[in-house]
Amino acid sequence: MDKASCLTLISFLIFSFFMAEIHGRNQGEVFDKFQKSKYIVDSQIDRSDFNAQEVVVDYHIVHSHKGLKEKDMIDKLPGQPHVNFSQYGGYVTVDKLAGRALYYYFVESQHSKEKMPLLLWLNGGPGCSSLAYGAMEELGPFRVNSDGKTLTKNRYSWNYAANVLFLESPGGVGFSYSNKSSDYDTSGDRKTATDNYIFLVNWFERFPEYKKRDFYIAGESYAGHYVPQLAHTILHNNKKANKSKINLKGIMIGNAVINDETDNRGTYDYLASHAIISDQAANDINTFCNFSSNVNPIQCQTAINEYDRDVSFIDSYNIYAPLCNNFDLTALPKNNSWYGVVPVTSTKYSIKKMNLSTETSWYPWFFNGEVGGYVEVYKGGLTFATVREAGHKVPSFQPGRALSLIMHFLKGTLLPTTKRQV
Repeated sequence: MDKASCLTLISFLIFSFFMAEIHGRNQGEVFDKFQKSKYIVDSQIDRSDFNAQEVVVDYHIVHSHKGLKEKDMIDKLPGQPHVNFSQYGGYVTVDKLAGRALYYYFVESQHSKEKMPLLLWLNGGPGCSSLAYGAMEELGPFRVNSDGKTLTKNRYSWNYAANVLFLESPGGVGFSYSNKSSDYDTSGDRKTATDNYIFLVNWFERFPEYKKRDFYIAGESYAGHYVPQLAHTILHNNKKANKSKINLKGIMIGNAVINDETDNRGTYDYLASHAIISDQAANDINTFCNFSSNVNPIQCQTAINEYDRDVSFIDSYNIYAPLCNNFDLTALPKNNSWYGVVPVTSTKYSIKKMNLSTETSWYPWFFNGEVGGYVEVYKGGLTFATVREAGHKVPSFQPGRALSLIMHFLKGTLLPTTKRQV
């Protein structure tokens, strides 16, 4: 992927994984429950709430932020070691009438912050905290020690590559809230994209030095919806304003939930190919289930019930791992287990639907002298990369490889093709 692609079309990186996570299943569990609820007989979920649309935002929603940046500065987190970068945390109101505000945590780069790009991180779920997961378990500057009281530095923090902004979204997630309780019952992708956009417009007023900075959006899992829909909203409003209000350069999504049809079929095909569910169950699901519709025949529900029985005594997020019955353990060992929800097959099916032409054919990329994963580059600015021995939350399981991935993406360079490259 070269710099030129950013001039006509934002760069787009999808990354996936090979090995499953062993613990920390909550983000995946939330998504699994959400998906199943959409396809049960007589589901009451209005799936139109989860479709992208153009959102026009008027600028009367921009508020005064004088003095708020200084108030948001964090001197030191509890149990934090000394660091050489600034960090901030606070609320940005996105709907004054409803009293809805989103919480952010922002860490400036470890070096050359004036030259580094700005990266927004969104976790998925839907409903998972970007502070609890993204910042404290994945790519933030700290890790929580086993005592639960102190922090240690994360040597692979992404603020070595960018100024990183973590956003708790939508309202009701983490520290974000609304004074109108009905907001929690009417959330959806469209409202989330609008709120996130309003947040950004106001955040840039609070941090005006970042207004012209190269801006990227990244996330994982259900952020496969949040990230591109926010990007769409930004580009649409930039075009409407006839100038770049937000200097968006690219988006990056990991283990992305993109399309119900390809995501679900990829999951069931993956599990059938690994002898977890029967070929008959997989065939019945492919025959009777329409994942683009709210209404499905009883045969679909019967097939999904068989799938549930087949996986009920294993961890579908780590299909080869032994069950752990000792709840007093504070840490679990890694092993060669495989992830079975939004697997690599789902991502491949989604990309195939795009009918893109290949620019750089599938090749292994390297990190620390060994294969870090595999990558393929498509014309138009899209790159598909895998990360070996990583779980659903890639930066948690392969922090070094994840940092290498984001560094090359932000620089617009290809991932290393030989052991000798860094």
